[in-house]
Amino acid sequence: MKNIANFSVDYTQFLNEQGDIVAELPDWTDDVDFLHRAYAMMRLVRCFDDKAIKLQRTGKLGTFPSTLGQEAISVGYGSTTDEGDVIAPYYRDYGAQFWRGVQPAEIYRYWGGNEMGNCYANNPMDLPISVPIGSQVLHAVGVAKAFQYRKQQQAVITTVGDGGASEGDFYEAINVAGAWNLPVVFIINNNQWAISVPREAQSSCETLAQKAFSAGLPGEQVDGNDFIAVHHSVKQAMARAKRGEGASVIEAITYRLCDHTTADDASRYYPEGALDDAWKKEPIERMRKFMISQGHWDNEKEQACLATCKQQVNDAVEAYLKTPVQAPESMFDNLYATLPAALAEQRQQLIEENP
Repeated sequence: MKNIANFSVDYTQFLNEQGDIVAELPDWTDDVDFLHRAYAMMRLVRCFDDKAIKLQRTGKLGTFPSTLGQEAISVGYGSTTDEGDVIAPYYRDYGAQFWRGVQPAEIYRYWGGNEMGNCYANNPMDLPISVPIGSQVLHAVGVAKAFQYRKQQQAVITTVGDGGASEGDFYEAINVAGAWNLPVVFIINNNQWAISVPREAQSSCETLAQKAFSAGLPGEQVDGNDFIAVHHSVKQAMARAKRGEGASVIEAITYRLCDHTTADDASRYYPEGALDDAWKKEPIERMRKFMISQGHWDNEKEQACLATCKQQVNDAVEAYLKTPVQAPESMFDNLYATLPAALAEQRQQLIEENP
C-alpha cells in the first residue's frame, strides 16, 4: 500500500477578535482610502439591514433575510471585482451588490415583491439574487464557461451558505468548474446554520473547504469576520481565475447573528450563550478597532460615517416606498422573449378581470 495523494486546508486571518494584527498585512492595506470605503460599506449594509427588518415588521416589506454579522464576506469579495466581472449572489450578499453599484432601493423593491428590483441600473450583467438554495452556483459556471469560450479575461464569483454546500447543485458546479478549468470562485458563507440545522449536522467533513478537493480544485478557509482576510484570499483566487488557472473554493467562517429570515425564530434552536460569544467576533467592531489602532479612524469619522449611512438608507426607503405598484399582469412580462399562447391568454384574462 502506498499513499498517492495528500491534501491540506490553509486558514487565513490577519486580524483577531480584538482587531489586533496577527500576521503580516498585505501591501494593499496601505491604501487607507480603500479601507475607509470598505468599512463604510459594511456600516451601510448593517444600517440597510436594520431598516429592512423594521420595514418588514411594519408590513412595508416582504420576508427578508438578514446578513447581520456577515458583512465582511460580501464587502470583502465584492471589493475584489472589476467592472467586467460577474457575481451570482445568494440572499446575503448585499455588500458585494452595493459595492458594484446596485442601489439599496433596488434591493428593497426586490424584497417588496417588485421584480424591477432585479433590473439593476448600474450593472446589468450581474445576476439577480437567487433564493432557491444552491441554484446560483450552476448559473455561475454557465457564465464562466461563456467567458472562457470568448477568451475574455473576466471571472465570476458566486456564494452559497453552508447548507447550500450540501446541495447536489454545489457538487455538480464545482465538478464541472474543475473539469473545464473555469474562471469562477466559489465562496461558502459558513454562518454555522442552514435555517435551523447546525453545521455539525450537515456534513462530517472537518472543513467545508475540503469539498473542493473532490473536484480537483484548491480549497481554503478564511476568517469570515476579518475583512482583510476575505479580500486578500478572494483577490488571489480571482487573479488565478483570470490567468486561466481555474476555479477555487473559499470557506469563510462566520456566525449568523440573526434569524434565518424574518419568518424564523432562531431563539428556539440557538444554543444558550452562542450569540454572546459570536458578537465578540463580529466584523465591523473588529475593523473599527484595527483602524483606530493604526491611526486611520476616530470618533468624528465614525459619527460622520454613521450619519451618511443613515441618510443613504432613508433616501433608499423613500425611493422604494414611492415606487409605483406593478400591474398584476407584469408577472408574465419577463418570462419569455415571446410569450407562449397559453400564457398570453392567461395574461389577457388577468387584465380583463382587473380593469
